[in-house]
Amino acid sequence: MAADSTLELLHLTKRYGQTTAVDQIDLKIGAGSYCCLLGPSGCGKTSTLRMIAGHELTSEGDILLGGRNITHLASAERGTAMMFQSYALFPHLSALDNVAFSLKMRGVDKVSRRTKASELLERVSLGHLAHRKPDELSGGQQQRVALARALMTEPKVLLLDEPLSALDAKLRKDMQIELKRLQLETGITFIFVTHDQEEALTMSDRIAVMSRGKILQVGGPRDIYDRPAERFVANFIGETNFLEGEIVSAKGGSAKVRLASGALITAGLPEGTAPHGQVTVVVRPEHARIEKPAAKPVLAGVVDNVVYFGTDTHYHIKLVDGSSFTVRRQNSGAPETGFASGSKVAIGLEDGAAQVHRD
Repeated sequence: MAADSTLELLHLTKRYGQTTAVDQIDLKIGAGSYCCLLGPSGCGKTSTLRMIAGHELTSEGDILLGGRNITHLASAERGTAMMFQSYALFPHLSALDNVAFSLKMRGVDKVSRRTKASELLERVSLGHLAHRKPDELSGGQQQRVALARALMTEPKVLLLDEPLSALDAKLRKDMQIELKRLQLETGITFIFVTHDQEEALTMSDRIAVMSRGKILQVGGPRDIYDRPAERFVANFIGETNFLEGEIVSAKGGSAKVRLASGALITAGLPEGTAPHGQVTVVVRPEHARIEKPAAKPVLAGVVDNVVYFGTDTHYHIKLVDGSSFTVRRQNSGAPETGFASGSKVAIGLEDGAAQVHRD
């Protein structure tokens, strides 16, 4: 693991004129971790990354790397490297010379820098294409050259600004695996910016969800997905059902909630949540079951639409109170029967599936 690569952001702020892009954020990223800054376009994640890299000046706050304040250091003095969305390869240089370029600028002799560049190209499975120029490489190959170049200076922290966005779906998944492998092998702290929720859940061991310049929640992928701290997080990370209701009783970590339809449902009550009043109940589609109509179902409705995704099928259901609800059912390979559009259905919930939110 790279030594002293813990990164801390303390009250970090970035303003552009009257607009605050990053608003007093605090974040600690452990050494050797793979952290994702996740959020919609314009939420401040790229501005945060560029301040860490030294490509943007901070308006307020500090950036510490291994306990050392790097806020006002030049980019080359920070111990960070950044891989850009555009890759920014030199079109007139070979893959080998692109990778070796940073060491050339530091005055490293030709033999040493080309030897190290060759080793890195082998590491990303491109040694056989070392003498090709960027326009002779595919998008995925260019991405690997850019990655090798970013690793050339042996940074403590590697910053990646949506580097997979230009790749097709299959290659994107292949490169997700490749990036995770390299991060584990090198022990370098990776900080990855994306707006793709699936990408964040797949690749990261820590996720910081951002909105409007603020960090709303930090945690592991499972924590973020299963226990979102705010409605925005629940809605942004994966598909979510929201049911409006009122708490009628509470005990320990659960509450009885009367829904708008009049049905009574048991839902998890997060610590610190007031055990009374109007609330929103959150249910993930995969934690619900679509069933044949029952005499006294907790939730019931009519199938409005059926969408087949290959691995699973999504049932969009119009509940009796007029609200919408989605159930995700994994496909077993057997022909689907009984739940076509227009079918009356009941909805069952797994134990612990429903969670109370109050935003």
